[in-house]
Amino acid sequence: MTRRQLLAIAAGAGTAGTLGAVGLGALDRGPDAPTTEVDDAESRRLAERFAPVYYFDRYEKWFPTDPRPYEREEGGDPVVDGFAAFDGYTERFREADGPPEPTVFYRVVGYEDSPLAAVQYWWYGAFDQFSVNFHWHDWEVTQVFVDTDTDEPQLFVGSAHSRKVPNNEFLDPDTTAVPRVLPELGSHSGGLSVNDIPDHFTRNPVENTIADVTNDALEGLNADVPAAYGLPRDEGFRLPYVVPELDGEPIYEHERLPAVDRTALVDESLTVRSFDDLAEPPSELPNRETGLLFAFDEADAEMEVDVAYDLVPTAELEHITAFTGPQLSFEFAVPEFGEDLVAGHITTTKVPWDQPRYDNPAADISDPAHRLALSESYDAIGQPAPLNRLVATVTRVEPDEEAPEGEGVTTSEPTTEKAALVESDPVAVPTFAGTLVVDDLPASEHRLTVNGAGSAPHSERVEVTEGGGTDVAGVEGEIPLAPSGEAVKLEVDADGAEAELERLAVEDDFGGRLYDAPMDGQDAVYVHRGGAYTSEVEDAEGALGAFRVNPGQGDGGDGTDGSEGIRIETPRTGKASLASFVSTIGRETAASVAAVADVTLDDVGGTVDDVIGTDDGTATPTPTESGGERGNPGGSDGPRRTATPTEDDDDDEDGLLVSENTGRQVSGVTGLLRALKAVLSASDRAAERAKAGERGNADRALENVAARLVDVADRLEGARGDLPAPTVRAIDSRLEQAQRRTDQALETEKL
Repeated sequence: MTRRQLLAIAAGAGTAGTLGAVGLGALDRGPDAPTTEVDDAESRRLAERFAPVYYFDRYEKWFPTDPRPYEREEGGDPVVDGFAAFDGYTERFREADGPPEPTVFYRVVGYEDSPLAAVQYWWYGAFDQFSVNFHWHDWEVTQVFVDTDTDEPQLFVGSAHSRKVPNNEFLDPDTTAVPRVLPELGSHSGGLSVNDIPDHFTRNPVENTIADVTNDALEGLNADVPAAYGLPRDEGFRLPYVVPELDGEPIYEHERLPAVDRTALVDESLTVRSFDDLAEPPSELPNRETGLLFAFDEADAEMEVDVAYDLVPTAELEHITAFTGPQLSFEFAVPEFGEDLVAGHITTTKVPWDQPRYDNPAADISDPAHRLALSESYDAIGQPAPLNRLVATVTRVEPDEEAPEGEGVTTSEPTTEKAALVESDPVAVPTFAGTLVVDDLPASEHRLTVNGAGSAPHSERVEVTEGGGTDVAGVEGEIPLAPSGEAVKLEVDADGAEAELERLAVEDDFGGRLYDAPMDGQDAVYVHRGGAYTSEVEDAEGALGAFRVNPGQGDGGDGTDGSEGIRIETPRTGKASLASFVSTIGRETAASVAAVADVTLDDVGGTVDDVIGTDDGTATPTPTESGGERGNPGGSDGPRRTATPTEDDDDDEDGLLVSENTGRQVSGVTGLLRALKAVLSASDRAAERAKAGERGNADRALENVAARLVDVADRLEGARGDLPAPTVRAIDSRLEQAQRRTDQALETEKL
């Protein structure tokens, strides 16, 4: 694909992720040819020819510098000490009132028997501060693959945080272009800018402007999102930073850093002390703005250059054996049954000359389609290997305005970026534009945790399949996070359960399914207290169990107060569990109807408690049900029948019921309540008979439940005009849930 073809595709397709059309199949990665260093004169010419322009954030603290002033000997080896570099750089910056020793290091290697060469631009920062990690020292690299026969660039690669996150890459750039690099604030990940907007990152084409990347679009998500790590605050989502700590104290209080104070770190307006300190994601973070502009040749910059940097060969640094400093950890909450786990996320930095990409720059190409394009033009580059990729979008859970208060949630776009940690490979990665991508995972089961400032953590087990391709986390690719201040912990304790439980799901009446993942013994999920949930478990035999959870109503679904936390002890699966659930959701529905309707004693033939059940959770049976059951007299194998009115009710022409006590017409609401009462009685009886081991009687009772639910649906039509719209929508959702669980109870063989 040429740049001109991409422009044409962008105009018609609206995305730069069209390279996936080449189809990689099940390719094995081919070997790359060896490389040799290009002679000094040609290296210098190429380095100057493609020297990048760097657009730093206005809040940036650590700019490209020379690490050699902080070099010392340890155990006979030359090293750069973290304390000396951080403190010394901070002091030099203040003395010079600007970045000291602005330097970018370069290396040029050519592939044997090929015109393809790679120009590498390495720059060193004294410290790295970000949301998901921080460490002493930071090495960033931008690479230009160039054809030495034509002197034309073939591929730009701006390296991201790690190989777990796809790089910013642009195939077939303009022949006169040099890379514009947008170093991310604090972390310095290298975003690219190649289009007509020099100091912003453009993920997708805009009008007549091409995108800044040609990475392939993500698979498995309902959007054409190029799989390239971008600058989150450039894309509209804010990114809170965390204050680094050492030995439990802020790093600026350490005695070995006398020149470092709070102002030496990322600005306080962008920073939180910890993710857990906030009840909500921060909303006042400033957007990205360009600060200092670095360039080697001012003619390459389209804006006024603030700092001219030196170009120095990396060979002058290769005697340094290590960049040292005590490990810095990042606390990452992982939901656990009981106390949450705190994972220590530790990052280190390697010297560039010990990294595989130093001698083989193609090892850093993260997009398989880009590698394929180079391999088709140059025999020196092997074909790509299958890429295992895990993807999801992260959303925010909030109350649904169309639901009754405390009885429904929905999801929306997040306001801040989040972080993800894969337990089997503890490298935390940030989201971009709310999109989570983790690359290069081995094919096996992993535990994925997603965290964010002011958000409750989410954790699930995910399966990465063999052979490359994209696996989707969450529920159909969506991972919803509740704000910390509105989150309630739902715990499921399967230890001691009769069956081995293998899966847990949670769905809200309005928001739908929000969690669905494998479980093993015990599990914990954070839900928004404004929702009304069904928790579903599945055992090893495929049998289901369901449990009602209403944290906002102080109901834990098992008689406990759900305001602080909810625990479902030894959940059961099978007919009894599902029938009990139908009784619970029916009682909840009747209570919500009675709460918004004017129901009198004469209208219902008893108290409201008689309709929705007694305090011990049982329902009073109707006279018709005490002597027999309706709906399917022929048993569980017979045909399903629709409901008939109860013997004490007669429909008149207006669809109103006649009270058995007064003989006068009563509203459709009262008819709905009495229909719900019949559901409660039948579902309680079905549960009791299933628990007693009476399969046939349980199924006959469940057939009666199904018929009664049809009657509820009919009565609801007559009551819609008498109930608030949110209540009607809630009843519709609960009725669907009750019908589904009744069908499941009839289908399962397990009692």
